[in-house]
Amino acid sequence: MKQFVVIGLGRFGTSVAQSLIEKGHQVIGIDQDGEVVEGMAEHLTQALELDATDEKALGAAGIEQVDAAIVSMGDNLEASILITLILKEMGIKEIVTKAVSDNHGKVLKRVGATRLVFPERDMGVRIAGFLSEPEVIEHIGLSQEYSIVEIPAPGVFMGKSLKQLNVRADYRINVVAIKRRVPKKDAEGKVEIKEDITVVPAPNEVINKGDVLIVIGTNEDIEKIRKENGK
Repeated sequence: MKQFVVIGLGRFGTSVAQSLIEKGHQVIGIDQDGEVVEGMAEHLTQALELDATDEKALGAAGIEQVDAAIVSMGDNLEASILITLILKEMGIKEIVTKAVSDNHGKVLKRVGATRLVFPERDMGVRIAGFLSEPEVIEHIGLSQEYSIVEIPAPGVFMGKSLKQLNVRADYRINVVAIKRRVPKKDAEGKVEIKEDITVVPAPNEVINKGDVLIVIGTNEDIEKIRKENGK
């Protein structure tokens, strides 16, 4: 279990904080809006009402030992820069800061941000990807060349094992997991359809109708899989 501090409990900051809590981590939330802090108090490990641009107030919050700080003050450029600088001087090693532009990001990097997040830009890219590639369920870009993609198993894959398909050699991608919906009995003996995930499937794993493949590879090679869906 790790400890994080999220500064700025707007939509983005709140989403990050809640996701970290759901993963079992401790989260300190900071915002200068008392109503926001009060509303989040029962959902976080600790919620503090204070002005994070006040170096003394932030220092007194006892956050020096957190594993990482998330600064979600992107709309207030001056505040996000100043807070990032204060966190850097406090010795926090991992500082993730929300940025709204390339120039804003450059300044944040210079004053101590170790990682930048462009929520609006990233979401725009993802939406554009979904619209232009409707057969892709989820797309995570690892770099300009490599991605992890969730994609429905092509029809030509049905009834064949990964070994028979020889995906590594023929498509130069790796299937890292297979998601499928399977019938399972609950505590009362009733049958429900639930999602089952097979991580690092064996070579003899057979692809069934309705399976979703999670693959990793170059964007060029993943495109070959996408084209199979059009056949």
